[in-house]
Amino acid sequence: MQVISAPHEFNATDLYVDLASVVGERLILKCEGFNFAGSIKLKAAHAMVSAAERAGDLRPGSTIVESSSGNLGVALSIVACNRGYRFICVTDSRCTLASRQLMQLLGSEVHVVTEPHPVDGLLGARIQRVRELCAGVSDSVWLNQYANPNNWMAHHQLTGPEILKAFPDLGVLFVGSGTTGTLMGCARYMREHKPSVRIVAIDAAGSVTFGGPSQTRMIPGLGTGVRPQLLDESYVDDVVIVPEMDTIRSCRQLARRGFLFGGSTGTVVSGATAWLAEHPLAADVSAVAIAPDLGERYLDTVYQDQWVSDLYGPGALQEAVAAESH
Repeated sequence: MQVISAPHEFNATDLYVDLASVVGERLILKCEGFNFAGSIKLKAAHAMVSAAERAGDLRPGSTIVESSSGNLGVALSIVACNRGYRFICVTDSRCTLASRQLMQLLGSEVHVVTEPHPVDGLLGARIQRVRELCAGVSDSVWLNQYANPNNWMAHHQLTGPEILKAFPDLGVLFVGSGTTGTLMGCARYMREHKPSVRIVAIDAAGSVTFGGPSQTRMIPGLGTGVRPQLLDESYVDDVVIVPEMDTIRSCRQLARRGFLFGGSTGTVVSGATAWLAEHPLAADVSAVAIAPDLGERYLDTVYQDQWVSDLYGPGALQEAVAAESH
């Protein structure tokens, strides 16, 4: 039995799914969505808030201001209301309705940016709005998940050790790239404790994180319009770029086997499967991918046929099913 007094104290960290029968490759999925925030972002949210409290930046009556595409906003909403802080989340039109409603239910204010920055896109516009709010709100703190070292340190202290303890034979680790906090924390841990592990970053098509051209992206979570300050590519061995229709196909493939995961997870699984198809693993090593989130918040987007058809064309789903059957 586990009895808790704060929501961050519960997090299922040792749940893994063997996807071999689903994706046709030897791939283990670490499930990070079974907590009160529904995503891996609870780790970073708690770490950043706790560090700000220790530094004296957050005090009773303080206001947290942060940019988020959804998952971190929900996680910070939970931590903030539990600790008595006001929280303002700046998001954009891609944030799912479910995420916005959850944040508001938890007492947070949600500002939705609709006009992109002329150079840095919607993320740049969100960051600009955060700076404006901080300038106008007394005793406000921008945690800045894109540059805050406590973001990656949470995964260096928790996620990396959890994976290596469960799979000491780890050969390759697949990690999605958003702020790159999870990626950098896990990669640094593996470099220190098992440098033979190959680190494969999974990014969304249209993201500029690894130098690709900026393009419109509709699925929140992975990918950025501004290169993350946390990223150090020297810790990354390979990068796989995943088109959004491949993300949708992967999500739906998992759902047909009863596993309802979010868009970020679909991207990671799609990228990991593609990489493994070209890089067969030795029999004595394991491949692990990190699943950042669950799928309920994507029911009106990734899992909604009309949404997919409107954005990617009326034949997109049929083409995805046909490709999967081959």
